[in-house]
Amino acid sequence: MPTVTDLLTANLIDVFGNRDAVTRRAAIERIYTEDVVFTDPEGAVHGWDALEAKAGGLLAEVPPTFVFAEDGKRYASAETGALGWTFGPADGEPAARGIDIITVRDGRIAALHTIFAA
Repeated sequence: MPTVTDLLTANLIDVFGNRDAVTRRAAIERIYTEDVVFTDPEGAVHGWDALEAKAGGLLAEVPPTFVFAEDGKRYASAETGALGWTFGPADGEPAARGIDIITVRDGRIAALHTIFAA
C-alpha cells in the first residue's frame, strides 16, 4: 500500500504533471478513490472523469515546457498530507506556486484540496 508521501508525489507528477492521457488515467485509477473530490479556487469536482478533465485541461492550456516540481518539505500523518509545488518552464521562473493537501482513505486519495500562493 502506498504511503501518504508516495501519494503526494504520484498526484503531482503521475497525474497533474503527466501529458500522456493513457498513463495519466491509469494513475488516476490507481491512486484516487472512485468518489474522489478535488477542490481548487474554481470549485469542486467529483470522481475520476472530472479529475481527468481538470488535469488534462490544465496541461492543454500551457506550453509543453511547463512542468510541476516539488517546492519545500512534504508533510504527512497517517491519513493527511501536504506538498508545496511550482508550475512553469523547466528552466525558468515558476508561473504558479501552490500547495496540495490530500486526505487518504484505504490507501488512496479521497480528497485533494489545491491552494494557490497569493
